[in-house]
Amino acid sequence: MKIIMSCFSSNFQFVFLVSIWITVMSSSLIAVHATNGSVTYDRRSLIINGHRKLLISASIHYPRSVPAMWPGLVQLAKEGGVDVIETYVFWNGHELSPDNYYFGGRYDLVKFCKIVQQAGMYMTLRIGPFVAAEWNFGGLPVWLHYVPGTTFRTDSEPFKHHMQKFMTYIVNLMKKERLFASQGGPIILSQVENEYGYYENAYGEGGKRYALWAAKMALSQDTGVPWIMCQQYDAPDPVIDTCNSFYCDQFKPISPYKPKIWTENWPGWFKTFGARDPHRPAEDVAYSVARFFQKGGSVQNYYMYHGGTNFGRTAGGPFITTSYDYDAPIDEYGLPRFPKWGHLKELHKVIKLCEHALLNNDPTLLSLGPLQEADVYHDASGACAAFLANMDDKDDKVVQFRNVSYHLPAWSVSILPDCKNVVFNTAKVGCQTSVVIMAPLDLHPTARSPKRDIKSLQWEVFKETAGVWGVADFTKNGFVDHINTTKDTTDYLWYTTSIFVDDDEEFLRNRSSAMLFIESKGHAMHVFINQKLQGSASGNGTVPHFKFGTPIALKAGKNEIALLSMTVGLQTAGSFYEWIGAGPTSVEVEGFKNGTLDLSACTWTYKIGLQGENLRIHKSYNLNSKIWAPTSEPPKQQPLTWYKAVVDAPPGNEPVALDMIHMGKGMAWLNGQEIGRYWPRKSSKYEKCVTQCDYRGKFNPDKCDTGCGEPTQRWYHVPRSWFKPSRNILVIFEETGGDPSRVRFSVRKVSGACGHLSEDHPSFDVEYLEGSEIENDKNRATLRLKCPTNTNISAVKFASFGNPTGTCGSYMQGDCHDPNSASLVEKVCLNQNECALEMSSRNFNMQLCPSTVKKLAVEVNCS
Repeated sequence: MKIIMSCFSSNFQFVFLVSIWITVMSSSLIAVHATNGSVTYDRRSLIINGHRKLLISASIHYPRSVPAMWPGLVQLAKEGGVDVIETYVFWNGHELSPDNYYFGGRYDLVKFCKIVQQAGMYMTLRIGPFVAAEWNFGGLPVWLHYVPGTTFRTDSEPFKHHMQKFMTYIVNLMKKERLFASQGGPIILSQVENEYGYYENAYGEGGKRYALWAAKMALSQDTGVPWIMCQQYDAPDPVIDTCNSFYCDQFKPISPYKPKIWTENWPGWFKTFGARDPHRPAEDVAYSVARFFQKGGSVQNYYMYHGGTNFGRTAGGPFITTSYDYDAPIDEYGLPRFPKWGHLKELHKVIKLCEHALLNNDPTLLSLGPLQEADVYHDASGACAAFLANMDDKDDKVVQFRNVSYHLPAWSVSILPDCKNVVFNTAKVGCQTSVVIMAPLDLHPTARSPKRDIKSLQWEVFKETAGVWGVADFTKNGFVDHINTTKDTTDYLWYTTSIFVDDDEEFLRNRSSAMLFIESKGHAMHVFINQKLQGSASGNGTVPHFKFGTPIALKAGKNEIALLSMTVGLQTAGSFYEWIGAGPTSVEVEGFKNGTLDLSACTWTYKIGLQGENLRIHKSYNLNSKIWAPTSEPPKQQPLTWYKAVVDAPPGNEPVALDMIHMGKGMAWLNGQEIGRYWPRKSSKYEKCVTQCDYRGKFNPDKCDTGCGEPTQRWYHVPRSWFKPSRNILVIFEETGGDPSRVRFSVRKVSGACGHLSEDHPSFDVEYLEGSEIENDKNRATLRLKCPTNTNISAVKFASFGNPTGTCGSYMQGDCHDPNSASLVEKVCLNQNECALEMSSRNFNMQLCPSTVKKLAVEVNCS
């Protein structure tokens, strides 16, 4: 997630001479004569098959959804005005061990690319192969760290060898399938490395040599399309350096003959277990995009447009949630997020109306005030487009442009595709807001008894032993590093030792407790004394290491101490990040008559993983294993317990999630497919959250948080394609104790829609606007409401024309209200799948509220 520019050292003299020639030619094309299938560029844009292109791009990561979802996601992006689908290539998902490649299931990269191609869209392939992306280990395979002599992302021969081998494998695979644009395929850009500019200096001269080598190696792949490096401040020709940020309007490529490309515009942010839920308002996202194109941008990519799900153990961080929703225009479950998706769709259409003027002219900058400005693109043919920006983050302004007054809301851009009419303003959201709910369902054991809930399911259980199960893996004085020991084959590592307690210890006589104090590099830990859970602790997404103390119940004689150390996703980025470890560094017991007992240097016995993992009882081929014990009712609050139940598929076709609010921490599977880590860990109720976000002013991930005092993640996506019609096997491993009888499936559904307009909204129905007829298309502002397919507007919950207040779900009438509002909306909308409400005198009493801007607010139910 960010930007890259790189350099290569070999053939430097040649590149230097080419650079001089290009600089002299100034705005000339890198390749003047475009041919069929060619992708070139100049200072203004990419040039595809000889045509300049203004491109809207969307990040959709193929492993973060499932193949059954890919066509729908790609089509929904296309409907949203997107031209390009962008994805990383996830090395650790493809090369499971050296030369052991996998391209099946969620990792079928070729299938994903061909779905994009069939949709008539372009692709950007960010091969990396380092990706960051909140993905486990930044996408690099853990086995690579243990190749002798390897240091990641620097001038390390073993690292470069394996990196080049994998990149060549991917490029050759794409060539074999004829997927590069130079072969008639969809891939118009490739990326090498990722955001290395943030860390290059930490590696010294080795870092500089590596960046140059990476660029040269990429160019040698001969893909026939340009290479990009994001957040790289020394990208050599002809590699294009690009920008990653919440705002990139002020970004300039290091070379004046390269186009301005924004590889990551973050429309939201990721979540970590135990933290708040971040959101970015649609108005601010639109503002950032409009400003980018206003200032000469030509390719803009949303990271993410669909975030998806970190299935299994793919989430990194550490502490990144299983959900990677990202507050993206398409939500985790594949539904368009209104109003963000709709508002951006309208923006994209209006920007495309300006494409010819933007890409074939230099702008004229006009000052309209201290924080107000216009960029005007105009040529002799008559093409003209203007962007009027108000960068004041508090106050609206009225400005004069071409002898006409224009009202500019604070922190907004008005777009005039004909330099006369405001067709779109980023702060005026005219599309609907969808009301989305998670509707709970019972888990049905059989079709014959559909009303029975999960308490009646035929449960089976398997109980883990706290500590060493089977034969110990090894014994050692002192602590080993957790990650170096497990090599990320599991989240879990047991550290066990024992102590002897004299029967005359004071805490035994007083029936009190000794205190156990632990320091750990991270990420989480459960403490068991004599097989009983005594306490748990963890770090967080900001500080993974932790210290904690817990009272422990000791007995006279021998006592076994078993620490279950856990990782919650490996580090994803940073200088030398692969050397960051996990696990305990200090263990002490206080309360003994002879003072504190330091166990840190004692003999510890180690066991990697869980017995259930070793037996693979969660895998589809082992779900009928005889180690499962039947039970009439699942035991509650039992740590280290595996649960299995047979369930039917939820009815309908809405997206499905598992509601784990009543569980502790663990993992879940359906039919052997990894749902992922669950942990309904709550954020602090004392943190700052908002009920309504002020979009004005620069955004940061802490600006518009919700969910204080609530679980960061309650629901866990279970793709529909994983279900069979009946007899689906749900497996849950619970670490600390929960109530599996209260686990539920929920379906994600749109239950209604809201919308609001005001007289000062642009008076164009962008949905049906044609660029050549802007003047003729001018009409009253129109509010469109639409329910999901196969549902209709079943009730009007609220309708008011006048000066209503509030937001979706909490609208209220103001002191000025047209009493015919509800009846009109019902007449136009009731029992319709969609309807359009025009703010006109034939519909509403326009004489109301003479001294204020009149507004329309509506909320409807869908069923």
